[in-house]
Amino acid sequence: MDGSEIRRLTALEGTHWWYRERRAILRRELRRLGRAGRALDLGAAGGGNTRVLVEEGWDAAATDFCETAVEVARERGLNAVRADARALPFEADSVDLVTAFDVLEHIEEDDLVTAEIARVLSPGGHALIAVPCDMALWSAHDDAVGHVRRYERESLTVVVEKAGLEVERVWSWNVLLRPVVALHRRRSRGSDLRRTSPLVNTALTAIIRTERHLPVTSLKGVTLFLRARLPH
Repeated sequence: MDGSEIRRLTALEGTHWWYRERRAILRRELRRLGRAGRALDLGAAGGGNTRVLVEEGWDAAATDFCETAVEVARERGLNAVRADARALPFEADSVDLVTAFDVLEHIEEDDLVTAEIARVLSPGGHALIAVPCDMALWSAHDDAVGHVRRYERESLTVVVEKAGLEVERVWSWNVLLRPVVALHRRRSRGSDLRRTSPLVNTALTAIIRTERHLPVTSLKGVTLFLRARLPH
């Protein structure tokens, strides 16, 4: 993702239904993990998720390969480091949590990224990963934001387990809106990173929040989430 996309995302993420609900998911997962420790947020962009980590008590560092992303994160008062996710500049066994939301799909060698996640995690540490799912949803949006693939449950699980991590849970998100997204993506001519009207944003927020209370996480959605652990 280039610098202009990073700044566009940062301007949107505070109010946009998609990013707000993803931060809510992250917050719930952090509270399930319990005691906070050291964390790395890979591909952090402007640091929206890093801020959640900090708010929940984690000693968190944002990392991104894009210099603009690092600049923006630092402007927001976050500890940010420019880093290639395939060769992280951090010691082995040095963190308790790695988050990687919308990272693996941008990198051809996704196995190198998951290997690095496993390397920097302390035994018993966790990884929280989110990726776009299902190549049937591939569109001009994926091309515009630099995706090289979308995942299935099996392909995501395989690349995570290959690194030596134990997968605890894989679940779908944005299931209710998948038909709308599929229709929109067929007509898409570029990135979906744009501001929605307040009315539409409110309606989509209500729908996506409804999903929290429905047994739909095993169905096909737009995004896959995965939680994994490094064995002791």
